[in-house]
Amino acid sequence: MRVDMVTKEYPPEIYGGAGVHVTELVRALRESIDVQVRAFGGPRDEEDTHSYAVPGELADANGAVQTLGTDLAIVGDVAGADVVHSHTWYANMAGHLSSLLHGIPHIVTAHSLEPLRPWKAEQLGGGYALSSWAEKTAYEGATAIVAVSEGMRADILRSYPQLDPGKVRVIYNGIDSDSWHPVEDPALLADLGVDASRPSVVFVGRITRQKGLPYLLRAVRELPPEVQVVLCAGAPDTPQIMTEVEELVAGLQETRDGVVWIDRMLSRRELCVILTAATTFVCPSVYEPLGIVNLEAMACGAAVVGTATGGIPEVVVDGVTGRLVPIEQKQDGTGTPTDPDRFVADLAAVLTEVVSDPARASAYGQAGRERAVEDFSWTKIAETTSALYAEVAATAR
Repeated sequence: MRVDMVTKEYPPEIYGGAGVHVTELVRALRESIDVQVRAFGGPRDEEDTHSYAVPGELADANGAVQTLGTDLAIVGDVAGADVVHSHTWYANMAGHLSSLLHGIPHIVTAHSLEPLRPWKAEQLGGGYALSSWAEKTAYEGATAIVAVSEGMRADILRSYPQLDPGKVRVIYNGIDSDSWHPVEDPALLADLGVDASRPSVVFVGRITRQKGLPYLLRAVRELPPEVQVVLCAGAPDTPQIMTEVEELVAGLQETRDGVVWIDRMLSRRELCVILTAATTFVCPSVYEPLGIVNLEAMACGAAVVGTATGGIPEVVVDGVTGRLVPIEQKQDGTGTPTDPDRFVADLAAVLTEVVSDPARASAYGQAGRERAVEDFSWTKIAETTSALYAEVAATAR
């Protein structure tokens, strides 16, 4: 069987969880089947991996138009595949058109949903209407849709109620627990500006509305003064949110020490060292289909404090691997807390509880490592995905 995997992100061009997911899934799948990767971006030297740049005539076009142009460049090359599998709206139209042209099944993996990210209009302008159209069209035409959590499955069916629920399957994200594991390196921590002697709260993520960083920065004001806050945050979606984060960080740095902001892309080893040293990792997202970053933190032995939204409660076991922060959210697609001050206060209270009890936090971290290894292996996820390929391919014959 040959499967063509279509993705915007693939090494070395990875900036989010979808890229991590595709990379690890491809590695595991290639143990048993032929996987041809068709990725956006510059040339790559990996075998059976093909790259597609934005067509030259679209160099000055809206970003969404550039994406659709790249999709079109991919379609012809999918000929001969038994299944085409696309990830995120960027690649969905390549999968959809390939399915129509070549008469093969199209599987979509949902890592996020455009109707639940209306703030993307700030980033894409009118292109948001195009991205929403591309996603809706691809989902409606797909043979099967993979949701990365039960929470994501519910979001898909709520966003696209015309879909047949039977074709929306849950296959979790995973973690390579051999690569993500506890690493102690005090010298590297010091080089990164982190004080290993202080309790610490660590955030890792892009600066986007969905990641909830501004809520975390407001909650930090209420943390005990000895608590160190390590922000591994970059790649802002818009200048506006970057300005908001810069102002909040500057305000914190005026009133407390130990606010460390690392805005460059960190290596996996650097992240492992930071996460291993963390008293707790925090995921204050207001929208999170699953959150691979939570699995990365757990695999490194860190307790996790996460918002009780999306797929996070399916990863973080409250009172066992960390704590969940309650949230009531507007149902307008933004995920905005109905009472932002209450959410910030609850986040601050839970973080204070965890960092004030290092022994319990350590126990959470140990349980989290065990859960990541046992329940979220890529081998298990690849086996389930391969079975879905065989099912849809047999149906198409």
